[in-house]
Amino acid sequence: MKALSEAEWHIMESLWEESPKVGSRIVADMGGRTGWSRSTTLTMLKRMSEKGLIACEDNGRMKAYFPLVERETAVKKETESFLKRVYHGSISMLVSGFVEKQRISSEELAELREILDRAEEGRHG
Repeated sequence: MKALSEAEWHIMESLWEESPKVGSRIVADMGGRTGWSRSTTLTMLKRMSEKGLIACEDNGRMKAYFPLVERETAVKKETESFLKRVYHGSISMLVSGFVEKQRISSEELAELREILDRAEEGRHG
């Protein structure tokens, strides 16, 4: 799976929140979130179906769409893409950049230490 485009994220978020979802509800949702027209939303749904990101059930009266990609999978892919594109794949550069640019609370530091400790245990456990 390739990383999702910004437009694809909008549709996927709508479907991850609730699915299956009929086309008219997605059109209304995208109109509210992005200001997209009906035709823009329907074009996106068609393209995303062709790419295998979503599937469509047609019961004759209306089409209902549901995601074929889990949110967690898409988030991991997006994170990998961002890390490669912006930080040349270096997690330490990413963390250093965040630490230097922002104040990190003691709670956030403790959480980061916990994450790193779990990762270390996972390698030795």
